[in-house]
Amino acid sequence: MQKKLVLLFLVFTSYGVIAQQTQKPVLHGKNWMAITGKPLAATAGAITFQKGGNAVDAACAMLAATCTMWDVLSWGGETQVLLYNPKNKKVIAINAMGIAPTGATPEFFKNKGYNFPPEYGPLAATTPGTPGGLCYMLAEYGTLSLREVLAPAMQLATGYPIEAQTANSMERGKARIKEWPYSKKVFLPHTGEKREAPEAGEIFVQKDLLQTLTKMVEAEQEALKKKKSRKEAIMAAYNRFYKGDIAREFVRGCQEQGGLITMEDLAKWKPLEEEPLKVNYKGIDVYKLQQWTQGPMLLQSLNILENFDLKAMGYNSTKYIHTLYQAMNLAFADRDFYYGDPYFPPEEPMKGLLSKEYAKQRALFINFEKNDAVIGPGDPYPFEGKTNPYLELMKQRGFVTDTSKRNFMPSHDIRNSASVDNEYMDRLWRGTTSIEAADKEGWVVSITPSGGWLPACIAGNTGVGMSQRMQSFVLDSTLNPFNVVAPGKRPRVTLTPTLALKDGKPYLSFAVQGGDTQDQNLLQFFLNVVEFGMNVQQATEAANINSNQLWLSLGGTKTDDRKPKPGNILLHDKTPEKVRNELKQMGYTLSFDDRTSGPINAIFFDWKHGSFWGGSSNHGEDYGIGW
Repeated sequence: MQKKLVLLFLVFTSYGVIAQQTQKPVLHGKNWMAITGKPLAATAGAITFQKGGNAVDAACAMLAATCTMWDVLSWGGETQVLLYNPKNKKVIAINAMGIAPTGATPEFFKNKGYNFPPEYGPLAATTPGTPGGLCYMLAEYGTLSLREVLAPAMQLATGYPIEAQTANSMERGKARIKEWPYSKKVFLPHTGEKREAPEAGEIFVQKDLLQTLTKMVEAEQEALKKKKSRKEAIMAAYNRFYKGDIAREFVRGCQEQGGLITMEDLAKWKPLEEEPLKVNYKGIDVYKLQQWTQGPMLLQSLNILENFDLKAMGYNSTKYIHTLYQAMNLAFADRDFYYGDPYFPPEEPMKGLLSKEYAKQRALFINFEKNDAVIGPGDPYPFEGKTNPYLELMKQRGFVTDTSKRNFMPSHDIRNSASVDNEYMDRLWRGTTSIEAADKEGWVVSITPSGGWLPACIAGNTGVGMSQRMQSFVLDSTLNPFNVVAPGKRPRVTLTPTLALKDGKPYLSFAVQGGDTQDQNLLQFFLNVVEFGMNVQQATEAANINSNQLWLSLGGTKTDDRKPKPGNILLHDKTPEKVRNELKQMGYTLSFDDRTSGPINAIFFDWKHGSFWGGSSNHGEDYGIGW
């Protein structure tokens, strides 16, 4: 039988890519599109669409399902949302990032011997953000009840056939899991046997989590019986999680295991609706979350790259790779020094950082002969009519902001770049999941939720794994004066969904898992579509590069664990020998893999034909369904 999927070969020209072989087909739909990190979770989105829900309802159902399936996240993690509202034709952002708990100060962690907050356990936990973010998003922009949206997740909690990837992650992490009694109870049902975690295909049951979700639905239904509105009923479920009996058990279980989260921490937290940040790249408006994420790094990179003819360089040519690497280095240097929680002082200079004039100045730093290991943060303050209050600190760090002075290496900020060990790469790539949903009414949702990944510390008998996002704070203000841990503050996270509009209409919705690599891969995905004419599936599978010339946001409690590795670059193992040799001559240290990107999920909006094109990477378990 003739295959429906026609495989095309990658053809390089001086102008880019003509065609590219894909391992998975493009998804097509005219009514809706649902894409996320697990096939069963994508099915949850499809079920919700078939119930008559909109893209927000479906996205919430997929979020609930992925959390229940431990798709590198849990219910105690955090949720970051960009959402296009067709009623007012605006992109809005939802900040459902948890906060540092009472007692989380630099002194507290330094007294325990840490240079950064820990990676695992109750002291790594910010307050849960995902339950509140889901309830808020559903109440404000969805159409279905919480009971309808949580139904697939609750079915999964009663028992689902677990996948090998998740089951094996439990088995690998069992030594740490055994440190936490409530985690051991859930993840290691065969304690004492040779294999203590579930086997692939075994029915994995989560009674405590099911009880938690049931309590939330009960609160909603009781409110509806009292003639409360749909929104009020959903928020009754929210209140039971953050202020009621669920909260009390969460706090008890957290503190019993040494955590800091209090009832007051949960009660005072709330999700925030925000204005997203954006830049225009060649007529396309690209939206990212604010500077409490790394999202503006992609916007800064686009502003810098707009000064060059990327298409003429050719897709993944030596010059293109070098230009891309240098632009990302410039943006990452600013990210590492200037980004933080905008609700806490000092105020981040985002107007300057995102100005086109600043980008032109930063572009002058690019040396087209070799990699520049000395790149540090720039000075965006003059571009918003201010004087930089951190010039003395930058001088102490060894950074220069004068484009005529390039030959200085701030050695105390640099880690040996000769090799990249597996532990370092795990920290760079540390994953999450992503969710993309769209419908014919015009609703579009892009989410990068995370936190509470395996091995997770479960809080009491809630079945809820606690976040590990505290590790993204710094304890030393000389590293980043905007991202120092403090009670009530949000860490600067890697999580970064994206929406792009063209001619005022949705053009692309895309997100990816992968720690510090997220905006690197999303930037290249976007350029693959816009500059090199790839469709969404080709762009999700295309070979990327990864820079290691940045401060790691995750993993390692010592400063040396996090330091940049200048010139270290990950390339696809099919990179031509000529490009390899040229990059080596430019001072790069090369490493190779057949996987150079986390699983990218994306939707392209085909206004010519009135349809959706869905793309889901060929790496991982990510899956999409369209209709």
